[in-house]
Amino acid sequence: MARKNKEKDMNFTGHLSELRNRLVVTAIFFVVCFIASYIFVEDIYQFFGSHIDFKLAIIGVGEVFWVYFTIAGIVALAATIPLLAFQLWAFIKPGLTPKERRASLAYIPAIFLLFVAGLVAGYIVFINLILPFLLSLNSGTFIEVFSVEKYFKFVFRIMLPFAIIFEIPVISMFLTSIGILSPSFMRKIRKYAYFILIIISTMVTPPDFFLPIIVSIPFFLLYEVSVHLSAIVYKKRESKHKEFMES
Repeated sequence: MARKNKEKDMNFTGHLSELRNRLVVTAIFFVVCFIASYIFVEDIYQFFGSHIDFKLAIIGVGEVFWVYFTIAGIVALAATIPLLAFQLWAFIKPGLTPKERRASLAYIPAIFLLFVAGLVAGYIVFINLILPFLLSLNSGTFIEVFSVEKYFKFVFRIMLPFAIIFEIPVISMFLTSIGILSPSFMRKIRKYAYFILIIISTMVTPPDFFLPIIVSIPFFLLYEVSVHLSAIVYKKRESKHKEFMES
């Protein structure tokens, strides 16, 4: 008994060591991507600045560094997501069947593409809906001075939740494929999911009645797409299980 417990402890320690090594590799890759992003951060900043017709002011000494640091960090995070997903997949790969390995491997590019799509969608919503609404509140009564730090904090506060929520379809498909989630459960909790999505929409938009509703619509559509994709994966999984049992 003591020998078996010792072997289990060694096996557990080995798994933790492997996970640590994979996370270290991912962290190093993130740092490399961050350095590369910081080299071109001024060009990335100019991209954001090209969509506004006003100048951003610097109030604090460290604002420019904060903005450049955050922009480089978000770009590095997006670039690192595929490697992080692959490292996690490689870690759990021994516990998967060959079919599950092939199926789950296909989720890696989807995770990256959906994250980038979420960032783009959040930025489009900000530029075309939220920013014009905020600017329209001033009818010439106030002098408009936009701080670099506060402006980009607001931009990123909208973009990042979009990027995370855009991952719902691939997460639901993956959890369904390994038997943790089912489309019936997603339908059962739909009203609670909608409520949470409305709260998120309210948090990322100004205090207005219509903007949270408008922003909630693509979130609701993403959830319904996730339910549909979960149903497809669930049906295939049940079909394969049935064929296995019959054979």
